[in-house]
Amino acid sequence: MAFFARRADGLRRERMQASRQYADGGFMNTYPSSVQRVPEGRPTLADFLFRGEGRTPARPLPAIDPRTVWARPVETGLRATWLGHSTVLLEIDGHRVLTDPVWGMRVSPLPFLGPRRFQPVPVDIAALPLLDAVLISHDHYDHLDYPSIRALAKRRVPFVTSLGVGLHLEAWGVPAERIVELDWWERTVLPGGLTISAAPSHHFSGRGLHDRNATLWSSFALRGERHAVFFSGDTGLSPAFAEIGRRLGPFDLVMIEVGAFHPSWGSVHLGPDNALRAWAQLGSGRFLPVHWGTFNLAMHPWSQPADVLLAHASEGLVMPRLGEPVEPARVDAVEPWWRGEAKADWQGAMPQEAESLVLPVKD
Repeated sequence: MAFFARRADGLRRERMQASRQYADGGFMNTYPSSVQRVPEGRPTLADFLFRGEGRTPARPLPAIDPRTVWARPVETGLRATWLGHSTVLLEIDGHRVLTDPVWGMRVSPLPFLGPRRFQPVPVDIAALPLLDAVLISHDHYDHLDYPSIRALAKRRVPFVTSLGVGLHLEAWGVPAERIVELDWWERTVLPGGLTISAAPSHHFSGRGLHDRNATLWSSFALRGERHAVFFSGDTGLSPAFAEIGRRLGPFDLVMIEVGAFHPSWGSVHLGPDNALRAWAQLGSGRFLPVHWGTFNLAMHPWSQPADVLLAHASEGLVMPRLGEPVEPARVDAVEPWWRGEAKADWQGAMPQEAESLVLPVKD
C-alpha cells in the first residue's frame, strides 16, 4: 500500500494540469468558502487521544443483513443501502453503484494503528451483488481503502473517480481500461444509460506527508432513466451546492456528509447544521446522511450529527440502520434507532493518519 507519494505522468498528468482547479503543482478549491475557520480551539493530538466523551457507542449498533432484500426487485426504481461511513450501495433504474467502499477495520496508513471502525460492515464485500460501477470521491483513507480496492479489483467493474486518483487504483491492481477519472462538470455514461457527473466540492486530498492536494476531490451526480442521486463526498459549505442543483438536479435522493467536523477546520467538512444548508441549496431530494456512525474522527459525540438532523429537519430525512435497504420514496418517518445505544467515553484510537494529515493546511 506504499506510503510514498506517487506522481502522475503522461496523459493523466496532462489532464490534471489542464484542469481549472490545478495551479502551482496541485489542486485547489476554486469556490469560496461559506464558513470561516475558527482559529481558536484547534484540537491537538492529546485532544484526540485523551479527551472527549461519547465519541464511540458502548456496544454494536443495530445492523441488518441486506442480501435477502437485494435479491428482490426495486419496486420504485431507487433503493439505497448505507453500509457505514460514506459507503452506500445505490440501486438506481436497474444499475448498482457502490460509493467510497471502505471495509477495512482501520482508516490509517498503518493496519495496527489508527481509527478503528465501531463494528464490521453488515455484509462481507464478497457477498455484494454484481456492480455496474464503483465511485471514489477522493483519496483520503476513510474513502479510498486499500484492502477494499484490492478485493473489488478482482471484479470486472469500472471505477469512476476524480482526476489523479486512478494512479492509486492502478497501483493496487485495477486495470487502467476500467478507470474513468473526471474533472468537475465532466461526465461518463455507463452501459445501459446511467450518467455519472463529477461536481465541485470544497475539501483537500493527500495520503502522506508529501502529496497534499496532488489529486482532485469531487462530489457526484448520478442520473438514470427516471431517478437522480447526489453524493457529496467530503466537502464544506460553498456556493457550489446551488450551482449543482441548477445544473445537475433535481434529485430524488441526496447523500450528504454530516460527521467528523470541528469549527477550527473551517469549510472542509459540513457538520449537520451546514449539511442542512447544503440540502436547502441543492433544492430537492430526500436526505440520507453519510460520513458518520462508523469511525471516531473528530471531537464530537458519535451520535450528535443524527440528533441535530432529527431535531431540526425530520421531514425528508432517510436514516436507515446499517445494512438496511430503503426505497426513499417509501420512507414516511425516521426512527431514532441510534438513541438506544448508550454512549461511552472514547475507547482509544489514533486520529486519521497524523494530525498534520487530518487538519488542512489551508482552505
